[in-house]
Amino acid sequence: LWSRFQASVCKCGTFACLSLQESHQTAADFRLYVENHTRHLDEVSHRHVRVYQLYSRSSSGHLQVLGKRVRANGEDGNKYALLAVESDTFGSHVRIKGKETGYYVCMDRRGKVLGKLDGRSRGCVFVEEVLENNFTAFMSAGHRGWFLGFTRKGRAQRGPRTHRTQREGHFMKRPPKGTGGEGQSPFRFTALTPRTKRALGP
Repeated sequence: LWSRFQASVCKCGTFACLSLQESHQTAADFRLYVENHTRHLDEVSHRHVRVYQLYSRSSSGHLQVLGKRVRANGEDGNKYALLAVESDTFGSHVRIKGKETGYYVCMDRRGKVLGKLDGRSRGCVFVEEVLENNFTAFMSAGHRGWFLGFTRKGRAQRGPRTHRTQREGHFMKRPPKGTGGEGQSPFRFTALTPRTKRALGP
């Protein structure tokens, strides 16, 4: 009887290990699939544009495109903090453009962040990643492992000094000031009256 019990435990343990391995393999395969499909830009698909602000977790300010200079110290509602984010691929490739200046947020070969009027180069494309902490990170499509990041003072960091887990590269999307969301009216809160006890029947 004891030998049968050991055999059943062994089978269950093997099944659990196999299931766990299959789960990890599936997640790894899907991540590889996404990365492979985001290596090439899709110039055929219809480009979707979203308008919002990017709040920096590090500087507690909003990303601003001031022409060639890009900072993350803008106040909520600042005209330079209003961004038109263009996406056109399966893998969340995005181009971030300042709506006021028309300059794109780009990263050069050395990882320096700057604004450019022509956003067609690969250095102006970022892969948008939603993190486990609900913040969003933007990895350079041209340089894997380099992220858009800013210091506490709102100054841009060079790509090689950034990492996915650093708060300097974490952002939160915020709708334009005065709106409750993209194309939506502001949130309205309704005052609630105290609940009355339900009358009991006979």
